[in-house]
Amino acid sequence: MSERPASGTTAGNTKPSASQDEQKHLPQDFDIDMDDPETQKAAVAIQSQFRKFQKKKQDLKS
Repeated sequence: MSERPASGTTAGNTKPSASQDEQKHLPQDFDIDMDDPETQKAAVAIQSQFRKFQKKKQDLKS
């Protein structure tokens, strides 16, 4: 994911909004089978990595 510089002034809103051109390329609808075993494996893997990240972040604060 690449970062892009913010343009203009920000009035408390630090999240840049997507232009209309960018919104055209976003998927309007997607279909994910939540009962698929591969989807469940992927979710577990993502959650595991996120928990490791949180633990490491918390350990660095201590």
